[in-house]
Amino acid sequence: MKQFITKHQQSVSGVLSGWDRILFRGSYRILCVASGMMKYLWHVGVLLKNFGDHAEAMTRTLLEASQEAARRCERPIVYLPSSAERKEDIARRLLRENPVAAGLVCVLKCVEPCMSYEIYRDRQNKKLELRVKRRKCLHLYHYILDPAFGLVSARIQTWFPFSIQICLNGRQWLARTMDAAGLSYRQHDNSFSWIEDFAEAQRLMDGLLKLNWPRFLDGVAEQLNPAAPTMFQRFAVPYYWSAQQTEWATDVAFGSHADLAAIYPQLTWGAITSFSSPDVMRFLGRGFNKCFSGEVVSDFKDRPEGIRVKHRVNGNSVKMYDKGGSILRIETTINQPRELKVFRRSERDPDGPQKWLRMRKGVADLHRRAQLSNKANERYLDALATLESTVRLEELLAPVSKPRKQKGKRIRALRLWTSSDQTLLEAINRPEFLLGGFRNRDLAGILYPDQQDTLKDRRRAAAKISYRLGILRGHGLIAKLPNTRRYRTTPTGRQIATASIISQRVTVGQLTQAAA
Repeated sequence: MKQFITKHQQSVSGVLSGWDRILFRGSYRILCVASGMMKYLWHVGVLLKNFGDHAEAMTRTLLEASQEAARRCERPIVYLPSSAERKEDIARRLLRENPVAAGLVCVLKCVEPCMSYEIYRDRQNKKLELRVKRRKCLHLYHYILDPAFGLVSARIQTWFPFSIQICLNGRQWLARTMDAAGLSYRQHDNSFSWIEDFAEAQRLMDGLLKLNWPRFLDGVAEQLNPAAPTMFQRFAVPYYWSAQQTEWATDVAFGSHADLAAIYPQLTWGAITSFSSPDVMRFLGRGFNKCFSGEVVSDFKDRPEGIRVKHRVNGNSVKMYDKGGSILRIETTINQPRELKVFRRSERDPDGPQKWLRMRKGVADLHRRAQLSNKANERYLDALATLESTVRLEELLAPVSKPRKQKGKRIRALRLWTSSDQTLLEAINRPEFLLGGFRNRDLAGILYPDQQDTLKDRRRAAAKISYRLGILRGHGLIAKLPNTRRYRTTPTGRQIATASIISQRVTVGQLTQAAA
C-alpha cells in the first residue's frame, strides 16, 4: 500500500482501513445436529412422539416475548408476504414515519427457508427418528437503532434450533465514534470522502478490533428473545457466534473527482488484463500449487458509478471500485475462512502447543481475519501501483532491449517478446514477493517445476536461475537484499515487468482505442 500512496501522495488526502459490513450468525451448536437435539429432548423429558407439541409451545413463547417489546414501545409490527422485499428499505421508511432516537425501530415478519427438524416414521423398524430437514418457518426481523452501530438488522428463526443472524456496519460505528470525539467528516453512504484527521480516524477505527463481540451480540440476542432463560431453564445453552461474512475495506480518499478519474481507467484496465489466477490467489493469502482444487474468477461490472473489478477464489474475494467519485475502495470479503490459516491451539487439545490450523468462522479468529484481509488489500494496492504510468512503452522498454556492459562484462538484452523472458518477468512480479523478496529456489520452483526431483536437476535449475538473475541485476530490474540470499524487484523493474505483461495480453483493438 505504501507504494501506491507514495506514488499518488500529491492527490491522496487520506487512507482509512477497517471493517465494513459484518454478518454474524448465532446458533445453539448442540441443537444444530440431530444427536444434540436428541440429548436435549432426553434431558427435558420430551418423547419423540411429543416433539411437535413441544416445539410449537417453544415457538409460541418466543413469538410472544419477541413481539412484546414492540407492542410495549408502540413500534410497528409488519408482516411481509414475500421474502424478496428489501427489508432494510422498509425499516428505514418506517423509521422516517415513526422516528425514534434509539432502540427498536420495527419488527418485520416473514416466512423464509431454514434448517429445522421433522419426525420420520420408520415403518420397517417400527420406530420414530428425528431428522434434519430443509423447510420454511416464520422469521422475525428486528431493526434496532443502536447508539454505537446505528441501524442494526437482527433476525431470529422462530422454530428449532432458533438460529440468529445479525448484520451491522463498521463504518457506521466509526461515524458515531467520530461524533463523540468531535472529529469533523463528510460521509458518502458507508464511506468518508473527507475527514479532519485521517490518522486519528484510523486510530478510532482500530478500536473496533478490541470490541467484546460475544458480549455485544449476546445483548442483541436478549432483545430478540427475552424468554430464552425461561425456555431453556432446564437445559442452559449459550449462543455460539460466528462471522458468516466479513468485508474489510481500505478507502483511499482523493482530493477531487478529477484526481481519481485521471488514473482509475488505467487501474481497472490493468487489473483486468494483468492479474493472473496465481496473482489473485496470493492477494487472498493462498499459494498456487498442483493440489489446489477450486475456481479462480476475475470479472468486471460496468455500474452507473463506474467499473467494478472483482477477483474470487473459492468464495472469498477482493474487489476494487470507486465510491462517490473520489474514493478508491479495495475490499476483501471472506465467506470461507477455512481457506486461510491461524496460529492457535487445537480445540481438541486446548493445552497443547500452538500451530498453524484452519481458520474458524467463530469470533475467536476474527482478529486474525482482520489482519489477513488488511494484508490482501495492501498487496492489491501495491500491485496497482505498477499499473498506471504516463511513460511511453518505447521510453520504458528501450534501455533493457539493448545489451550493456557492467564491469567489463557483457549483459545481454532482455527478449521481452519471448516466452522465456516473459515468464521470468511474470515470476519476479508476483505479489507475494512484494515485501519479502524472492530467492533462487523460489524462482526455480516456478520456472523449472519438472527439474526438482533429484539433486542434480535442482543444481542445474539453480544455475540457470543464477544466470538469468545476473541479467536482471545488470539491467537494474532487481537488487540483492543485504546479508541475505534474497532479491527484491526495484520500482523500475516492477514497472517494466508490468508493462511487458500487459502489452502481451491486450488486443490490437484495445491498443488502438487507448491510443485514440
